[in-house]
Amino acid sequence: MNSKPERDVEKAYPLPEFIAKLRRLADALEQGERFEIQIAGERISVPVRAIFNIEHEREGESEEIEFQIKWENPQ
Repeated sequence: MNSKPERDVEKAYPLPEFIAKLRRLADALEQGERFEIQIAGERISVPVRAIFNIEHEREGESEEIEFQIKWENPQ
């Protein structure tokens, strides 16, 4: 049973912070290492086995690109 509560958070970051987080992610991916990040006060550890994809959405005049990282936690 998963002891973590469900969560759906979207957090905006100033551009320099966003760039730094992307750079740390890229470095971890290149080195084949786990990526750790804190989002809205919670520390998240992304395993090496994660799947990475890019999503594009368009609705009316609005467009969105999401860089997604997905994984399953062991039971």
